[in-house]
Amino acid sequence: MEIPAIEPFLAYAGSVRRRTLGVADRIPPDQIEWRYQEGKFSFGDVLRHLGSLERYMFAENVRGRPSIYPGHSIELASGYGEVRAFLDRMREETVEILSTLDPEALQKKCVTPAGAEITVWKWLRAMLEHEVHHRGQLYTYLALLGVGGPPLYGLTEEEVVARSDPFPPS
Repeated sequence: MEIPAIEPFLAYAGSVRRRTLGVADRIPPDQIEWRYQEGKFSFGDVLRHLGSLERYMFAENVRGRPSIYPGHSIELASGYGEVRAFLDRMREETVEILSTLDPEALQKKCVTPAGAEITVWKWLRAMLEHEVHHRGQLYTYLALLGVGGPPLYGLTEEEVVARSDPFPPS
């Protein structure tokens, strides 16, 4: 789906982020650097990665600049509160940059770190797909710790089944 104007996109991006933060709110603060296996992302790594990549890759690329992505290391933010504050600050900076894009800018091409040229609005769509991918990772990590994640749209799968007509339809 094409993004013709930045305002509706930013509103939708805000709703995507609210759902991601709902999952992040379930992370036990003392487990922010827990990882299921050495060398894999921790909760903190995932959240720092989301913030850093959004701000320092996607936002830079859409304004015609190369990526300055610094990675996701603990040096960017440590501890649950700092990690959340970092994620929020990166989003605020990203929104400030993206708010300047007019419909013409959304139709221009930008260059990804891989050197591919892509229409700006498509790169922004990829930014949200990237966040959703990592939100799923957070849900999985929570499940591995035995911590339930929030229902994505207000109901669990079991509640949807209970509220559905019998299958197969007659």
